[in-house]
Parts: sequence; structure tokens; C-alpha cells
Amino acid sequence: MIIRLVTFDALHTLVTPRLPIYVQYSQTFAPYLGVLEPERLKQSFKVALTQVQKAKPAYQGDSGAEGWWSEVIKRTAIGAGANPQAVDSSLPQIVPSLMERFSSRQGYKLFHDSLPVLRRLHQMNIRTALISNTDTRMLSVLKDLEIAPYLDPILLSEEVGTEKPDINIFRLAFSKQLIPKQGIHVGDELESDYHGARAAGMHALLLRRNRPEGDGERKEEDENLQGVQVVNDLWGVIKWVEQQTTVSR
Repeated sequence: MIIRLVTFDALHTLVTPRLPIYVQYSQTFAPYLGVLEPERLKQSFKVALTQVQKAKPAYQGDSGAEGWWSEVIKRTAIGAGANPQAVDSSLPQIVPSLMERFSSRQGYKLFHDSLPVLRRLHQMNIRTALISNTDTRMLSVLKDLEIAPYLDPILLSEEVGTEKPDINIFRLAFSKQLIPKQGIHVGDELESDYHGARAAGMHALLLRRNRPEGDGERKEEDENLQGVQVVNDLWGVIKWVEQQTTVSR
């Protein structure tokens, strides 16, 4: 089967935080809450994000993404030891600052292979798209980093109302002329990206970059990678697609 579409995850696949997220949070918190211990802040963010994701998937809630992230930010700061009253009083300043920071190249950067690989796939006449469990600010990030023109469609969970691993978000990338087995999805999360795409009828590759680039990837301690197709960078996607083309001849 010739591959006609490659879909990518966004965070830790095409883009990565310019500095670790907990460092950027620390920089924003400091004027209001003082300097919080880095390791506590790192762990607190991970716990807060997981809790809110489970409680409100796809950025559900009356106050949208900003309210969703406000809850994550509040839990992160308090969990890292900040004074709860100081957190409540400073949230009106902290939340907009972080929302703006993570809406552009100020908060994110491309991996070294992202743009070259997107260009190469287009030279091969293969469509590229994005499927991401993020809010709509990611579109601003992609535009600012100048890769949005290479991605069509751009499917963001807040916008479409569902998130990976739900098969429906993957199938939104296809049409009557393009079927799932002609596509492959690439991402760093075993359940959401790899197994979600496979359940939707697509091929899939799990991205596991070498350190330090791979430090931010969503890895579970007990994950089982037996039988999982893994690549160490995005050039591995090109190699896989070329192999499929050769086999199909």
C-alpha cells in the first residue's frame, strides 16, 4: 500500500518547549510567588496536568481553554509549595502571561528535523497533517514557527471536541479519496498516538528521540513496546515511507 498521508502529533513531535515547561512556569511565577523548588514544580505540573486532563478532556468547561489552564496553573503552583492566597490573588496576572507565552515561538521551537522532513514529504507528493490534543493556540504556534502551510488539515482537540486516542479525531483527516490504511500517524504517546491510530485503521510510528531531545516525551513507566514500530527521529518516518513504496512496486 502506497502511503499518501502522514499525520503528526504536535508537542514533542514537531515542536518542543523552548525551555522546559516547569522552567518557563518558574520564570512567570517568580515575581508574584517567589522562587519555587524546580523539582517540586516539575512534578506538580505533571500531576496537575494529568488530573485536569482526566476531569475535563478536550478542554471542556464553561470557561474554555483559559479556564482549563488556569486550573492547571493554580494546582501546579500550590502543589509546588506556593502560598494558596498568593496564588489566588496573582492568577489574573499569571494566567494571561503564560497563555500568551505558549501561543508563539516565545514558548516553543521546532525540532531540527521538523521542517526538513515536512518539505521532503511534500517533495514526495505525500500530504502532511496535524492531529493534536491541544487547544487552539497551537495554530498560532505553528504559524509563528512557519510550518502551518505544510499541514492540512490541522486537527486540534479543543476545536473538534474529541481527542486522541478516540478514532474519530484520526478519521477526520481522511476523505472518500483517501482511506486510513493509506496514512501513517507519528507521535510520542504510546496510547494516544500509536494505539489510537492503529485502532483507526492507520499505520503508526512511535517517536522516541534520543536524550536530551526526548526528555519531554510522554512515557509511561510500565509501557510495553513489544511489537511497536519505533523511530528515533523524523527522518525515520521518511525511511519507513520509502520502504513501503518499494514494497508496493
